Amino acid sequence: MTPPTLETERLTLRPHRAQDFEAVAALWAEPEVVRFISGTPSTPEESWTRLLRYIGHWQALGYGYWAVTLRDSGRFIGEVGFADYRRGIDPPLAGVPEAGWVLAPEVHGQGIATEAVSRVHQWAAEATDWAETACIFDPAHNVSHKVARKLGYAPAGEALYRGNPTLVMKRPVGR
Repeated sequence: MTPPTLETERLTLRPHRAQDFEAVAALWAEPEVVRFISGTPSTPEESWTRLLRYIGHWQALGYGYWAVTLRDSGRFIGEVGFADYRRGIDPPLAGVPEAGWVLAPEVHGQGIATEAVSRVHQWAAEATDWAETACIFDPAHNVSHKVARKLGYAPAGEALYRGNPTLVMKRPVGR
């Protein structure tokens, strides 16, 4: 499946392509980006694998992540979407699509995460039959918790992921 291109007032959410590699690698090498995700900047090899995983999600599952770009310049500023990573999380997410977002630090605090995540949830309501979506966070990642709450996510419990406490939030997919 070819992912659709989505737009908002300020953003274009488009399919990832191999040519995004340098931008993806730069994003994931940024310490501020990974602070609450892995804590360790990604290597170029890890970023290449991530990019291929994004592209492959659409082929295998019919959903995935979009590259987030600014409409006025086309500049790559992050990624947003849904995935099934089959994480070794306890308790498991049990096939519930997991929403995620990551943006370049220079656009933090501008409402871009809320705008992009809201748009992909609109797509999910229109294009899927999902009952709910989930998202997981480091309990200390207050900024992402705030974005999730704005979009209707509520705490659904705590889990362990890679030995670390993890906040699980869920929201129904409105129709």
